[in-house]
Amino acid sequence: MSNPLVVLITASESEAADLAEALVERRLVACVNIVPNVESVFRWDGGVEREPEALLVCKTSAEAYDALESELPSLHSYDVPECIAIETDRALAAYAQWVSAEARPDDR
Repeated sequence: MSNPLVVLITASESEAADLAEALVERRLVACVNIVPNVESVFRWDGGVEREPEALLVCKTSAEAYDALESELPSLHSYDVPECIAIETDRALAAYAQWVSAEARPDDR
């Protein structure tokens, strides 16, 4: 069993809860924390944009990450959704086991 991955995904505030629920229902992630009221500034189509967003802090297994990355574009409204995985060095063993047991897209 590996340590969980923390995956950062931004979404519009209006779609964040539905996206989080879809990710958990599809067992792509074990858990999502939704951080509202994030203001993102980014370059898009040659200009600088500023948008209100929510940040989804997802916990998943290394084994489920490829499926998450593959399925996210069809679940997300953005042309290029943010999906950044951060490896963890340590995690409470019971929590890591729970994430591993829950983030199993092949068990749908």
